[in-house]
Amino acid sequence: MVTDAPPEADILPPKPDLGHVRAEHGVIKESLGYRVFQVVNVVALLLICAVTLYPFINLVAKAFSSEGYIAAGEVNLIPRGFNIETFQAVLGDGLFWTNYGNTVIYTVVATAISMFLTTTYAYAISRPDLKGRTFFIGVAVFTMFFSGGLIPNYILVASWLGWRNTIWAVVVPGALSVFNLLVMKSFFENFPAELEEAAAIDGLSTYGVFFRIVLPLSKAVLATMTLFYAVGMWNSWFGAFLYIDDKNLFPVTVYLRNLIASATGTTDLAGTAAETTQVAANIQSVTMLLTVLPIVCLYPFIQRYFVSGVMLGSVKG
Repeated sequence: MVTDAPPEADILPPKPDLGHVRAEHGVIKESLGYRVFQVVNVVALLLICAVTLYPFINLVAKAFSSEGYIAAGEVNLIPRGFNIETFQAVLGDGLFWTNYGNTVIYTVVATAISMFLTTTYAYAISRPDLKGRTFFIGVAVFTMFFSGGLIPNYILVASWLGWRNTIWAVVVPGALSVFNLLVMKSFFENFPAELEEAAAIDGLSTYGVFFRIVLPLSKAVLATMTLFYAVGMWNSWFGAFLYIDDKNLFPVTVYLRNLIASATGTTDLAGTAAETTQVAANIQSVTMLLTVLPIVCLYPFIQRYFVSGVMLGSVKG
């Protein structure tokens, strides 16, 4: 027996409710409410960008301004009384370049150590078949809430380990960030198990799978963690200030701290008999600008990896 076919409206899927668009004469047009939302969104983002960029632009303006205008509070976004004498004094100081080189070395070594520890630890605890997996995760999380304290850490690093006035006192104590570890662990847990199984069938060991399969396919999260560690180490100063006495081993951040502390009147920047009266804000702006410039120049090249790495490691499917 032949039955009547159901109406076309019953077999076609329902049309999506676009809400913010409407079609007229075959042309899709945005609704008034959606256009208002776009305008408000753009205005809000422009305000956020302005608030974010103002401190950096003000820093640049003060770095190239004369001392009198800075002291009078007349420098905002445009330099007043163009001045490069502080730049010449700081760049002419041999200690600045020595400490700058120390910062580069500390950052490279610390980042390499941190990435090795974080990747290996995160990959190990991301394996569900690891014996004692819960214990190792708990040990890492425990350190997020409790620490030995400043004095025990100082005794450990300076006395027991004998690392005072060495690079290891700067790069080792904070080598592993538990936050970065958990983000990378989450990323490795979402890694397709089929790829690892296929590599194991082809004869790769656990180390071979990790170094030849997992790491090459994890560039986004690796770039993100590298950026986190490198920026953190580049900006750190307290560890070096605590464990290092030799000024030739200081990072540039400690140089900046000492320079600002001494900029209360007449300051000898170059270590010679010539003395130049500077305003602390001008010296601070110049040295801070020279310090953050490498990070500012580097970030645009790895920004796309940074965004995708955070998104990949922040959710678990």
